[in-house]
Amino acid sequence: MNVIAPIIVAGMGPSGSILALALAKQNIQVILLEKEAALPIDLRASTFHPPSLDLIAELDANVIEKMLEKGLKAHRYQYRDRVSGDVATFEMKLLKGETQHPFRLQLEQYELTHCVNDELASYANVEVRFSHEVMDYTENDSGVQAKIKTSKGTIVIDGSFIIGCDGARSKVRKSAGIGYDGFTYDEKFLVVSTDFAFEKVFDDFSYVNYISDPNEWCVVLRTEKIWRVLFPTSPKSRDDEKLLLSDEFIEERLQHFCPSTHAYRVPYRTLYSVNQRVASTYFRGRMALVGDSCHINNPLGGMGMNGGLHDAFNLAKRLIDIVVNEACFEQEFIDYDRQRRCLAMRFVQEHTINNKKLMESTQSDVQKERQKFFMQSANDPVSAKKFMMERSMIDSLRESLQS
Repeated sequence: MNVIAPIIVAGMGPSGSILALALAKQNIQVILLEKEAALPIDLRASTFHPPSLDLIAELDANVIEKMLEKGLKAHRYQYRDRVSGDVATFEMKLLKGETQHPFRLQLEQYELTHCVNDELASYANVEVRFSHEVMDYTENDSGVQAKIKTSKGTIVIDGSFIIGCDGARSKVRKSAGIGYDGFTYDEKFLVVSTDFAFEKVFDDFSYVNYISDPNEWCVVLRTEKIWRVLFPTSPKSRDDEKLLLSDEFIEERLQHFCPSTHAYRVPYRTLYSVNQRVASTYFRGRMALVGDSCHINNPLGGMGMNGGLHDAFNLAKRLIDIVVNEACFEQEFIDYDRQRRCLAMRFVQEHTINNKKLMESTQSDVQKERQKFFMQSANDPVSAKKFMMERSMIDSLRESLQS
């Protein structure tokens, strides 16, 4: 094994945490930096697809056991048409034999990061530092120097490589001068949580539902804790945004979706921009990008976090080969970029954009054809399996490893 300076991992979200744990298990020195004072507990991604669960299970038995204990297993998901009443149900048991986990695990992403953080505490070769944000970095022949903002001032940390897992506004990516190509939708997504028991109102309601409506489509899914509802909105000003987040507006939208004699209890609400972006390269010199720092997309289909996890596993194997087997880091990073960036450009972006287009059309003929496609696919086991192999990201992960 090469004796090198620690690998600096910026960002302790799902991809950064998993990357650090994979390196830790190979006795590689890691410095894991998180800008927040503690691990956030907030509502972000909440769907783990089967191949992600397979990879996590292969990496660490304790982590996957805790996730499966905490999470909610969604064995099916549905596309519902509110006009016709038609429901297309995709049964994930058809994926048996293709994955060890033929279901979606509905679990808040912060549960994963907390589980991984607990595991990392037992590794002497990993140093976790909170309130440490990478602001900039420079590179030399043997490594990198990262400028870090802390609660006590600015410090410099030496490392062999720096990995940017620091989100869509990545300081690491910006420091490297890498473009983040793509676009931002005009509309924003309003996400609210509620403890209302939708499963008791709608007949045969699944834990994951994509619902078309001529006036307003929505996504309704259950996490291990609470129901979430996502609505599209088109605010034009800050006053519009304030209105969209108001009790009155949210109550009106929820009542439109599911009339209730009681007011909805909404403990959480957020309004966020929707982007489709991919970095122009996933590496530069001794720096590589993972997760939202190099790709971001709309959440329809749950491909964002899962794609970031797949990035992390791919890059971890390459970094291990670089450190343990003295592989050429330039070639490993080139191969990582080829496999993961090309996939993000061609598969994840294409599918998430199409998912949104399918959901948002208000034309009756388009809605009818859309639901017809879903119904025909769901009712034929061969077509249903093909559909779910794509949407669960099993196909894309396999393809990336073969490219």
